[in-house]
Amino acid sequence: MGRIAYVNGRFVPHAQAYVHIEDRGFQLADAVYEVWALFGGKLADAEGHFARLERSLSELRIDMPMSRRALTMVLKEAVRRNRVREGTVYLQVGRGVAPRDHAFPTASVRPSMVITVKALDRAASEAKAALGIKVITTPENRWGRCDIKTVGLLPNALAKQAAREAGAGEAWFVDELGFVTEGAASNAWIIDADGRLRTRDTNANILRGVTRRTLMDVITNEGLQVDERPFTPADAVAAREAFVTGAGSLVLPVIAVDGKVVGDGKPGPVAKRLRGLYIERARATAV
Repeated sequence: MGRIAYVNGRFVPHAQAYVHIEDRGFQLADAVYEVWALFGGKLADAEGHFARLERSLSELRIDMPMSRRALTMVLKEAVRRNRVREGTVYLQVGRGVAPRDHAFPTASVRPSMVITVKALDRAASEAKAALGIKVITTPENRWGRCDIKTVGLLPNALAKQAAREAGAGEAWFVDELGFVTEGAASNAWIIDADGRLRTRDTNANILRGVTRRTLMDVITNEGLQVDERPFTPADAVAAREAFVTGAGSLVLPVIAVDGKVVGDGKPGPVAKRLRGLYIERARATAV
């Protein structure tokens, strides 16, 4: 059975999934997206992703295409039709189709919505986590509203490509003050030389990561604390451990930054433990 996509009210074969040439998401990046991790065919961190979707749409003054309850049903039906148990679900909601103009359409248009489902090999993901990834740094060059999860990801794509060409798994953006903001597709963390868990606060032009938020709850339950304080690439190199978080990466150890080893160059015990605890929490609470 081939992959099935949902496009504006219809389930269609993935190869036949198209949007209109004047869809504003296609032409102007006038759209937002969310990605849920799937565990056992269920949506992980569902509440956090729905809340962020609603906030992103509100910030861009785009209507929700349907109620949260109806959307949940459509997402689950997409998962069912694709027969995916372990993987991710991608949802994109845009302003809709209208004659091309930078300003919003003067007439009411219906929001567009696309859903795709992708299977992942969890064993391969665990093998990757066991080795850890390298990261490179790149100057922060994104727009000033990275708190909105828009599809305008060209700087992120360029950063990811630079990371790939450097043999790294992620790129960290660094602001004009020399501090890491976040990754091209993840939030950035370190366990500093004093043993403190540190990550950038969400007021610093970074995305309000849902996996990040859930991990904070996990950390609190472990009796630990998070210091939402910026760090530099040099701080990361001097740290005991480093890792990234995201719906795709979950909790993924970082073993080098810009070619310089972090810790002993292997995934650290805290990051490995937090990964296990996060996955346990995500599986138990998925809907």
